[in-house]
Amino acid sequence: MKINMKQWILDLLNEKKKKAMPVLTFPVVQKMGIDVEKFISDSDLLAEGMKIISDTTPVCAVLSVMDLSIEAECFGSTIRYSKDEVPTVIGSIVSSEEEADALKIPEVGCGRTKIVIDAVRKASEMITDKPVIAGTIGPFSLAGRLMDVSQAMVYCYDEPDMVHKILEKCTSFIISYIKAFKEAGANGVLIAEPLAGLMSPALADEFSADYVKKIVDECQDDYFMVAYHNCGKSTIQQVESILKTGASLLHFGNAIDMEAMVKLIPENIIVAGNVNPAGQFRNGTPESIRKETLEIMGKCCKYKNFLISSGCDIPPASSWDNINAFFAAVDEFYNK
Repeated sequence: MKINMKQWILDLLNEKKKKAMPVLTFPVVQKMGIDVEKFISDSDLLAEGMKIISDTTPVCAVLSVMDLSIEAECFGSTIRYSKDEVPTVIGSIVSSEEEADALKIPEVGCGRTKIVIDAVRKASEMITDKPVIAGTIGPFSLAGRLMDVSQAMVYCYDEPDMVHKILEKCTSFIISYIKAFKEAGANGVLIAEPLAGLMSPALADEFSADYVKKIVDECQDDYFMVAYHNCGKSTIQQVESILKTGASLLHFGNAIDMEAMVKLIPENIIVAGNVNPAGQFRNGTPESIRKETLEIMGKCCKYKNFLISSGCDIPPASSWDNINAFFAAVDEFYNK
């Protein structure tokens, strides 16, 4: 459904009781009685999962899967699949400038991108009362997976020209991928750039924010929102470069003090986060997640642009007792 996302953000800013927006997709496999590997291999199942979340949880928007292996697989990376966990990238495919030159930009629709695009199209037709937000990896996080995450930072110092060549190709592909989501009916996209959160502010500016800005400039408009996610511990130090990306919604992980971050963000930009996904949703209890949710909201909801969410994607095996306790805590906070 077509939604004016610029107006949606304005309305959300003015709502005194905001619905939560956790990154919730993978735990729905429990409700569907299937495993993760089957879920990510079928666009009908992915769309059905998004519809179930829309119908059974009080979210303000429905997010597609945050699977950060999809784009790397299109470039040729090897992927480890699991029935219980989100897929992961193994090894590297670029380690020299010659290999960077030879790296081909894949066509959108290759690999699992077609499955996810089709899923977003189907979900957008079924979900008509709230935005459907697609998901993609960020440029440096994708480049890092192609180079090997452990080597990516070293290459920024030792082989910066190589890194920029890879980033240009990654950015071009991500832009095309997002435009395909846009054509499929998505109301926005969440760009996950977690690897940038490990960098110094100067490196993050040069090797991440500049490229994210290119994506935002190409893709964001009144009817399509670009949201930015970073769960690294250095994001507060990077706030100036993150803001210059132009993203309309910023989503941060639990590694940072959310109140310290929201104070730095202009009030016309939504700031979302940051209940611990592993520590609380996966390994906590209903009482511990209630406590953390209320604590974060108590500190941050005095800022009109704060939106409660998970700090990152919620692991597939997270207890629905914990997930429901999170939503109950949001209601408790606003109704007290």
